[in-house]
Amino acid sequence: MDLRLKGRVALVSGASKGLGKAAAWALAREGADVVIAARGHERLAQTADEIRVDTGRAVLDVAADVSQGADIDRLVEKALLQFGRVDVLVTNAGGPRPGLFAEMSDADWLGAVELNLLSAVRLIRAVLPGMQARRWGRIINIASIAVKQPLPDLILSNTARSGLVAMAKTLAGQVAREGITVNNVCPGYMLTDRVRGLAEATAAAEGITVDEAIARNEQAIPMRRMGQPEELAALIAFLASEQAGYLTGATIQMDGGLYQGLM
Repeated sequence: MDLRLKGRVALVSGASKGLGKAAAWALAREGADVVIAARGHERLAQTADEIRVDTGRAVLDVAADVSQGADIDRLVEKALLQFGRVDVLVTNAGGPRPGLFAEMSDADWLGAVELNLLSAVRLIRAVLPGMQARRWGRIINIASIAVKQPLPDLILSNTARSGLVAMAKTLAGQVAREGITVNNVCPGYMLTDRVRGLAEATAAAEGITVDEAIARNEQAIPMRRMGQPEELAALIAFLASEQAGYLTGATIQMDGGLYQGLM
């Protein structure tokens, strides 16, 4: 299927590795030029080179911490200077630390909101006027299965990401008639550094090995395996496409059947 993304410009945050990297790569393979951002410059530059060589598309890499408003302003300014517009925005950021409610300070709560809610708000605010002027845009937020089925010990992520989904659902209704869609994707357990880090924390707390912690998570998934970042990236590429123009305000899980609810 031709997703008709050739010539579009996509901005993906948290894109030096994992889900963000896979999303940027998938969009470039569909013909989009991409702007990728992450905190670590060296790994980000390496990712940009890999995508350029594989796809032949233009790739701009900008080191930025999306929990910082000034970094987001600089990121979008560079994207507009290079390409003149952003047609597709994929918001993505790492998760806050795990732990129990009693362990979390005000700084922990505020940090989670900055990272997993305000980062998306600020990115959207920066690119939305251009989408409105062109009457076309795709906004896709990478959230987590936790917004549908909260995960134990991830109280910060569960809370901040649920706010992200509520914001996106409201925004979707406000901009739908302008040709702009707003959707959320909710990965379950994917083979990423974040999931391995959580498994390491579980292993340390319970006195088991990391492999045992990962295997236990897999046993809870009906498919009995973790997902691949490329599988989520394929969904993101579709949501960015012309064909997905009537799909907005949705929160779609990709979790191997982990979520047990009806909606």
